[in-house]
Amino acid sequence: MQTGYYAATGGMVAQFNRMDTIANNLANVNTAGYKRDQLITGDFVRLLKEAQDELPIPNHTMEAAQYFNRSMSRVPQITDAYTDFSLGAMQRTENTFDLALGKEGQFFAVNTPQGIRLTRNGTFTLNEEGKLLTKQGFEVLAADKTPITINPQSSVVTIDKNGQIAANIAGTTEMIPAKRLLIAEPQNIRMLNKEGENLYIPDAADPLNPLNDSGSVMQGFVEKSNVNAVNEMIALVEANRLVGMYQKAMDSQMNDLNRDAIEKLGATRR
Repeated sequence: MQTGYYAATGGMVAQFNRMDTIANNLANVNTAGYKRDQLITGDFVRLLKEAQDELPIPNHTMEAAQYFNRSMSRVPQITDAYTDFSLGAMQRTENTFDLALGKEGQFFAVNTPQGIRLTRNGTFTLNEEGKLLTKQGFEVLAADKTPITINPQSSVVTIDKNGQIAANIAGTTEMIPAKRLLIAEPQNIRMLNKEGENLYIPDAADPLNPLNDSGSVMQGFVEKSNVNAVNEMIALVEANRLVGMYQKAMDSQMNDLNRDAIEKLGATRR
């Protein structure tokens, strides 16, 4: 295969993956608590240099030099992906059960059929039984990792900055404490895996100990996504143009250069 054609093909595939990621970010621009994804593009030469010491061919030998020279094609490819966990803008809603976390790296814990999951989306609701739920119907967990129940007849519910819930006795102004929200801060945030529905799968080795003094809970607010729609649109246009450029390069390699080579090499001299 021609080196230029291979490089252009790899570049086009990398841009397709980039476009998919950007499109997903844009689709969630209005999803509360969503964190944008980002791809890292590299090339084979850089990867080879990083792993050269682990190759079966010893370094500083003729065989290693030949291997390196055969692998010099700088083919763009996706080398890594990560989630940007920076804070999104805080939007005031005044809804009692809309909660936001004002610090990076902290999450609410919810109970799903697949186990405990973490989320930054604090748009919670109270069902008829008084259970605090996410919009998907998952139970919001307390610090003791049990569901949170609030008397539906309570007209006043307050949640302080550390997640301590208090509700009034129905028909009175007397406030009594309820459970405290489980605010978790994973030991290694990079070990979280996105599952969909704005949920993250925590590392199995992380105990998810509750923060007693998180100081980040904001009642009556929701955290908007940290996706900048303008920047994402610019990146999408750029990726689309690069796809077109790679397509032209592939066409030139397969048609123009091959035709020229056939005409020259196939010509007979008298």
